[in-house]
Amino acid sequence: LIALVRTTPVCRHSGLPIRARVRKSRAHQESRRKWLKVAFLVSSAVLGGLLSWRYLVNEDGVAEVLAHYSESLQDRFIEVPCSEDYDSHKRFEGCTPRKCGRGITDAVITREEAERIRRIAERGLSLGGSDGGASILDLHSGALSVGKHFVNLYRYFGDKIQEVFTEEDFQLYRDVRRRIQQTIAQAFGISSSSMYLTKPTFFSRINSTEAKTTHDEYWHPHIDKVTYGSFDYTSLLYLSDYTEDFGGGRFVFMDTGANKTVEPRAGRVSFFTSGSENLHRVEKVRWGTRYAITISFTCNPDHGIGDPVLT
Repeated sequence: LIALVRTTPVCRHSGLPIRARVRKSRAHQESRRKWLKVAFLVSSAVLGGLLSWRYLVNEDGVAEVLAHYSESLQDRFIEVPCSEDYDSHKRFEGCTPRKCGRGITDAVITREEAERIRRIAERGLSLGGSDGGASILDLHSGALSVGKHFVNLYRYFGDKIQEVFTEEDFQLYRDVRRRIQQTIAQAFGISSSSMYLTKPTFFSRINSTEAKTTHDEYWHPHIDKVTYGSFDYTSLLYLSDYTEDFGGGRFVFMDTGANKTVEPRAGRVSFFTSGSENLHRVEKVRWGTRYAITISFTCNPDHGIGDPVLT
């Protein structure tokens, strides 16, 4: 034992044998590594939480509500700078947007009229309906969601279609389209006669059923001018009420730095220029059923379509 003590090197500064000093140093380093690991995990969890919170705010939270469902708006218009999307298409003087923006009004279509139009959608969609969350009815082309596919309801049901719709239904549809067209023309300072109804123009019924095909994935951000080409002005007429008939399903303009939303209300018309200045999406519907009709316009007469006719 004496020989061992004598032959064991001693650290000058501590008076401890070097081996003991090394063991103590290793223990200290191991403790420090454990502490750093814990600190890293905690900071990662905090950072991840902050990023998740920021993601949720950007996705589902809204920096600004342009139109609450509980308020009745006479007219609200927000001008935004036009994108360059229209430059790659033929321009039509007096119609192609030079002033861009988005508007909301509850003063064009009454809630009673919206209820009547909704009943048109309900009767038509009762003939089919998607297996997924989004069903479409287009009175112009006759396209109707059935399961995972579409059928032409005029050919599929033939003369029986006149037992579903009436001429008064189609007259109301035409009158609503005309008033919305005039509202858009007035807001953007153009002549309504220079605008043409264009396709697709359709009723939509959205619920919380899981998507079965890509047609059910309505929630992706998109630009109408890019998606459809012919669109210059887009409008939506809402036929049901946010928070009363359904949850989620708000319309979101995805502006740089902050989203802005429109909360649907039966009879509310939302309209906007169709370029990338109005990138948008629809939130997923969490419960209930959301009804709306999309009515869009082009400046190019070659892409114009007529009002639907009950034949």
